[in-house]
Amino acid sequence: VNTGAYIRNTLAIDKNESREDALFDIYRVMRPGEPPTIDTAEAMFQSLFFDSDRYDLSAVGRVKMNMRLDLDAPDTHRVLRKEDILAVIKTLVDLRDGKGEIDDIDHLGNRRVRSVGELMENQYRIGLLRMERAIKERMSSVDIDTVMPQDLINAKPAAAAVREFFGSSQLSQFMDQTNPLSEITHKRRLSALGPGGLTRERAGFEVRDVHPTHYGRICPIETPEGPNIGLINSLATYARVNKYGFVETPYRKVKDGRVTDEVIYLSAMEEGRYTVAQANAQVDRHGKFTDDMVVCRHAGDVLPYPRDKVDFMDVSPKQLVSVAAALIPFLENDDANRALMGSNMQRQAVPLVRAEAPFVGTGMEGVVARDSGASISARRSGTVDQVDATRIVVRATDETDPTKPGVDIYRLMKYQRSNQNTCINQRPLVKVGDRVEKSDIIADGPSTDLGELALGRNVLVAFMPWNGYNFEDSILLSERIVKDDVFTSIHIEEFEVMARDTKLGPEEITRDIPNVSEEALKNLDEAGIVYIGAEVHAGDILVGKITPKGESPMTPEEKLLRAIFGEKASDVRDTSLRVPPGVQGTVVEVRVFNRHGVDKDERALAIEREEIERLAKDRDDEQAILDRNVYGRLAELLEGRQGIAGPKGFKKDSKITRAVLEEYPRAQWWQFASPNDKLMSEIEAIRKQYEESKTLLEQRFLDKVEKLQRGDELPPGVMKMVKVFVAVKRKIQPGDKMAGRHGNKGVVSKIVPAEDMPFLADGQPVDIVLNPLGVPSRMNVGQILETHLGWACAGLGLKIGQAVDAYNGKGDSKPLKDVLKKVYGEDETIKELSEGELVELGGNLRHGVPIATPVFDGAKEADIEQMLGLAGLDHSGQVTVHDGRTGEPFDRQVTVGYIYMLKLHHLVDDKIHARSIGPYSLVTQQPLGGKAQFGGQRFGEMEVWALEAYGAAYTLQEMLTVKSDDVAGRTKVYEAIVRGDDTFEAGIPESFNVLVKEMRSLGLNVDLHNSKQSKPGEAPAQAAE
Repeated sequence: VNTGAYIRNTLAIDKNESREDALFDIYRVMRPGEPPTIDTAEAMFQSLFFDSDRYDLSAVGRVKMNMRLDLDAPDTHRVLRKEDILAVIKTLVDLRDGKGEIDDIDHLGNRRVRSVGELMENQYRIGLLRMERAIKERMSSVDIDTVMPQDLINAKPAAAAVREFFGSSQLSQFMDQTNPLSEITHKRRLSALGPGGLTRERAGFEVRDVHPTHYGRICPIETPEGPNIGLINSLATYARVNKYGFVETPYRKVKDGRVTDEVIYLSAMEEGRYTVAQANAQVDRHGKFTDDMVVCRHAGDVLPYPRDKVDFMDVSPKQLVSVAAALIPFLENDDANRALMGSNMQRQAVPLVRAEAPFVGTGMEGVVARDSGASISARRSGTVDQVDATRIVVRATDETDPTKPGVDIYRLMKYQRSNQNTCINQRPLVKVGDRVEKSDIIADGPSTDLGELALGRNVLVAFMPWNGYNFEDSILLSERIVKDDVFTSIHIEEFEVMARDTKLGPEEITRDIPNVSEEALKNLDEAGIVYIGAEVHAGDILVGKITPKGESPMTPEEKLLRAIFGEKASDVRDTSLRVPPGVQGTVVEVRVFNRHGVDKDERALAIEREEIERLAKDRDDEQAILDRNVYGRLAELLEGRQGIAGPKGFKKDSKITRAVLEEYPRAQWWQFASPNDKLMSEIEAIRKQYEESKTLLEQRFLDKVEKLQRGDELPPGVMKMVKVFVAVKRKIQPGDKMAGRHGNKGVVSKIVPAEDMPFLADGQPVDIVLNPLGVPSRMNVGQILETHLGWACAGLGLKIGQAVDAYNGKGDSKPLKDVLKKVYGEDETIKELSEGELVELGGNLRHGVPIATPVFDGAKEADIEQMLGLAGLDHSGQVTVHDGRTGEPFDRQVTVGYIYMLKLHHLVDDKIHARSIGPYSLVTQQPLGGKAQFGGQRFGEMEVWALEAYGAAYTLQEMLTVKSDDVAGRTKVYEAIVRGDDTFEAGIPESFNVLVKEMRSLGLNVDLHNSKQSKPGEAPAQAAE
């Protein structure tokens, strides 16, 4: 054996000469003080290493050992073998001698994904162990002969473990539902934090860094900024997790220098052995590499390799980035930091009232809209039978299985609240009679436009300064944007109130509230709940509620009132649910939840009746389509046959025709009989199936109704709960945050009348003015390329619009065909379109022709110039722009085009906050902090320095006393203001008293002496209050 001297030295020191000696030696080390025998030593050694009850390598462990040590044990062998121990020692010896590779802890072959099932299994195991312990304890204390299993077993620990996992685990998160992209990204997230993982503070730079094995598995771009950077990642577009938890990415197999269509998924461990070519390597039409040397990746390096040495090729250029990053056009022209911000900010875009797909996309928009579940796709092919705003009924046409219903009902979500208070609303895209194929998009959801993801709007942009209003990334908007509701979004706020059973008696939801004017109750129904459609403002009552008051000593006046009006005069107080400050909108939905056995009020019954009607309508529609299909089939089978029997009045042995059938109600058609046995058995089978389907439909309906009428599970002590949903319409306004897709974010600084905005030569004012200085230092040039290409898209749309107008005027479709041919080239689908379809397509394209420029494989500068030429625009992408206020042209030409802008979920309405009188903290008597608590603004240490530096002594004094925690002083100030007097005196702040008390608790007797009123040696006239 060719190794260092350490092996010889080890063997020289070892005194054991036989297996028994070695076993005894091990036993003495493991269990000192116990006398060893050969059997106990053998048993201990066996259980330590080779006993499956003691430990489990798991399938993953076995796979990793095989990979690392070049073994081939099956993954069912879950304990160590002698060969494994030998191989481990051999590997360690080699490493000591400088041979072989040391493991890289950040290599994706050494990190695995633990998915929810596995984490859940571990939690459940803990629950079962607790349960086992409890059972053992119980068994030791009871008589085992008489006990029943249910006396021993308590399933609570197992259930509690599961509830704790879903309720309070760090990895069980509230879904980010701002828009469809944020939803899909949250579901594809990978985290290195959480139980059994790292912590933010301990994680070093290496763990957070991008590793060569991340290629095609984890996105190098999409990760949060801040303390979690690199610890929370996103799965790459085509990545998947295999059964062992390792992330795999797909590659195309290369055989003899020729790329095949066979796709193979490789994990990071397997990939290290192969040579992988890039997706954009040049190949001819037979799939052969055109260059002799191909740039490839091998074992973390990027080098040119001979084409016959290549094993695999990437499937797509976008396989290395995540879904959000793959939605950024010209990503390859943006700096990575800005691309990171861009992909993160797309997840914060609020769904707008009118969604519009981007002119310049990447081709991923349709995929994201479909896979996120925002837009509805048809489950089966069929014909649209009914459509309204709330549902689509599709009659399945190619369903051969008679056991399945021949109808699909798609319920659309109308103005539902998402987790982030954005609005989820689905709109149908089909008309009655339309033919739909399986997986066609039949309804749009939030932020989707004709089945494509549409997070923002295309707006006409000019990159130029405008009177300093776009200083430091501020954004200048045209009034048209506000007037036309371009960036208007709907947000739905949820308010809830609970009626509890208190010690003094139950709370009550009612319209009868003490000391409240009739005017304040105008929006409430007789049950005390606001009606749907009511316009509500801050302070309005949504749900009237009264709570019993404790008995307090009565004044003579109260006694008199009690004597006159009876008991109910003053023993309740008003605890109604009111609209919080800063909210105004329309009530769109009310939900009432009642405890089991509590009588429902009128409003709850009305909501229930409405829901039952909806369920009955669904059942009736399904029944009608079932009848139509079954009786249609029955008529087909009977028509033209000889009838040997039939309903009353049918002549025996005469022919059954459609006219004969229509003389009888459909239910009597089953009575017709024919001498053909095969036909009769088929009819019997159809009848049996029909009866079963009918019963099933009815049963399903009754189950749903029963579920509706049952009471609700409410928290302990709660008798009734009411939830009110208020829809708020938010127009864009100064202070709102906007962003493009390239990390170009800013705050709206001013909204200018359209006539004052810079305008183009044809008089069209621009919609938005951005600062050109936001581009060079940030190095996100993608936004400029997007602007140019968007300008070309709009130019082409203008030409198509002119051709459509010409067709509407003269009826000649040739110019339209020519323009579309010019735009789309020799596309077969354009040639096959009818005249009506051509005009409809033209109408859809007149605002702009959408173009896909995929990540790393998109339009180059020459392509953009060609598109500008096709649209008849200047190749520079710059035009002369005139000042809207003077009409003079600006000195230089300006870059103008269409850019896709998003409105982000940082709205000024949610941030702005003012406090008059509000809650105070109990101990310090200072106002609480934060908007949620209706708190004040913190006047901190540095703010005190600022006032000291100004010498503003009196301002400083009132900040630290009457405006904060001088309890007596602030009452006096209020009284002075009421009197119209402006003099007041500051007392001692409560925080000083807290300090004195704390010092006393440490054993220091601190007294406050008031120098004005007491002489030395006397007791203080005014102690600390």
